[in-house]
Amino acid sequence: MSDQKLFLAIFLGSHDNPRAQAWWALPEDERHAREREGIAAWKAWVEEHKADIVELGGPLGKTKSIGPNGVKDTSNALTGFTVVRAASIEDATKLFEGHPHFTKFPGDAVEVMPVLPIPPG
Repeated sequence: MSDQKLFLAIFLGSHDNPRAQAWWALPEDERHAREREGIAAWKAWVEEHKADIVELGGPLGKTKSIGPNGVKDTSNALTGFTVVRAASIEDATKLFEGHPHFTKFPGDAVEVMPVLPIPPG
């Protein structure tokens, strides 16, 4: 059995972030050019780390909250996710250093956390 563990990487971004505000203030053609550059960089990141990626995941859309009082529209800073395999959380976080989410796009951060086993019942 491998000593590799699963880690969930959550991509965070806020419209209140000054970098995001500057991004959306760009002329449309310039923003689209930067998007193409960012997507190319993201694909290169995927290619570089494909052996470590368990689930590429993807962008996240509009959010609904479901609780004891029903369903409502809500928002949060979650913008995407990826699942990776690594020996430790330190190794998993290293995969995301310099990631295009915040070097090419105006993302705030990538948070990495272990996926824990379901306790026996």
